[in-house]
Amino acid sequence: MSVRVRMAPSPTGFLHIGGVRTFLFNWLFARRHGGECLLRIENTDTGREVAEAAQQIQDSLRWLGIEWDGPVTFQLDRLERCQAEARRLVAEGAAYEDEGAIRFRMPDEGSTAYDDLVLGRIEVDNRTIEDLVILRSDGRPTYNFASPVEDWLDGITHVVRGADHISNTPKQIHVLRALGAEPPQYAHVPNINGADGKKLSKRHGATSLDDFRHAGYLPEALVNFLALLGWSFDDKTTIMSRGELIERFSLDRVQPSPATLDYQKLDWMNGVYIRALPLDELAEALVRYLREEGYDWDEELVRRAAPLVQEKIKRLGEFPDFARFLFEDVEPDTALLDGSRPILRAAAERLREVEPFRAEPIEQALRDLAAELDLSPRKAFQPIRVAVTGSTVSPGLFESLELLGRERVLERLSAAGS
Repeated sequence: MSVRVRMAPSPTGFLHIGGVRTFLFNWLFARRHGGECLLRIENTDTGREVAEAAQQIQDSLRWLGIEWDGPVTFQLDRLERCQAEARRLVAEGAAYEDEGAIRFRMPDEGSTAYDDLVLGRIEVDNRTIEDLVILRSDGRPTYNFASPVEDWLDGITHVVRGADHISNTPKQIHVLRALGAEPPQYAHVPNINGADGKKLSKRHGATSLDDFRHAGYLPEALVNFLALLGWSFDDKTTIMSRGELIERFSLDRVQPSPATLDYQKLDWMNGVYIRALPLDELAEALVRYLREEGYDWDEELVRRAAPLVQEKIKRLGEFPDFARFLFEDVEPDTALLDGSRPILRAAAERLREVEPFRAEPIEQALRDLAAELDLSPRKAFQPIRVAVTGSTVSPGLFESLELLGRERVLERLSAAGS
């Protein structure tokens, strides 16, 4: 089967995650069948900041790893062709002039039917479709004319788009047939809802692709997660590589009912991907993420801290809270240190003598100290953790002390124990 699809966002701002999921379905479908996936910016509204938004769209897709075939095109690139085709339809009686605009003449009788690849047979009574403005009085084509003209000229075989376009499809089918073109096959994929069953919006949390990027999700995990919003390979397989998704994707397994964006499942899945990364790749991902988010932290220390957090964080965005104590001064809650001065002073004396200042000898020294003080390790170590990291929760204590270095550890123990 020869396949050519298009991703056609409007240049209205940041990519909504629902649109990204639809982009992904287009891309997987095209790659599965060895076809092409085009990127078209549907700028029928010239008043938008098209260039900046178009660049943002491309940058976001590249970060996610979704590539397109050929150059990016803009609908208004074919303005003159749309105008010529509209005049031809007028000359042929399929359209007519109306107060300077051109309207397409919809049939008054019968119905328009098509087999949606997701929703099945859809049939619409033609009497419910009003005559469609295809060319505005200023000469600009409307979306419902420019889009099918572009699909025709680009040889699009399948239009995979959101369910909110269902009402547009009969109109576009009539336009294409009047132009002498065979309509593509249509597949309308389900909307994405929040946990409350309502269409996903800001009130549910992150909604744009940039929101998810800033939160520290890995592109590979996000692609895997988005592919499962409305589609499944079987009833049990969750973790799939990009190659496996391409190999397995099919439109006949896309569900017609709305999908639910489960942020907890996404966090779990992203954690799985983080733990599967080789340490050097996780380190580079952390360095890159922190740089993009504006953290001016020692990159070598970030790399050394990667092993401490790999089993603890679910998103790269959790790293700063886990590891901030390595890069910035801490202010421990004095209430958590009440009565701990003797322990902190003894720990400082013991750690001053540890050689080399590495996790294993540090652990041995502190365990010996706990035994001498007749304290359980938990009771002995917790005030040390609070004094040094500023929190009761941190990466491994002994590894953290090693990374901080003897001088900074002793400074913090002294400050908290005074």
